[in-house]
Amino acid sequence: MRGFGAVIGILAVLGGAANALAAEDKDLIDYRQHIMKSLDAQVAILGMILSGAAPEDNLVSHLDTIALIAQGTLQSFEAKAPGGESSPEVWAKWPDFSQRMNAFAAATAKVAKMAREQGKDAIMGEVAGALSCKSCHDVYRVK
Repeated sequence: MRGFGAVIGILAVLGGAANALAAEDKDLIDYRQHIMKSLDAQVAILGMILSGAAPEDNLVSHLDTIALIAQGTLQSFEAKAPGGESSPEVWAKWPDFSQRMNAFAAATAKVAKMAREQGKDAIMGEVAGALSCKSCHDVYRVK
């Protein structure tokens, strides 16, 4: 009977560890989703500014914010925590995914710098290419 109690104790510990890992994964998924929502909100603001619906006074600060968030986005996927809206393809095709995320970060940083140095008109033809979120979402986001 003593052996049975030990087995029950071990199973309880393992079950607790599994619950802790599940909670940790949920936290990682939540973190990743908050980052993506932050990007979405900033892109919406940028769209308002570029369309003339909002003043362009803060154009550069919003582009800088997008570039800053984009720079850290890849890190939110490095801990393999499948779930949320992320397809398992993110981790199955990591080299492609990470290359796309690094290109996104570089492109947004370039546009932010252009806006800072040359103004709104200089970036009008560059923004759509820098914010090509759909191309990645088509492959790596669960619809």
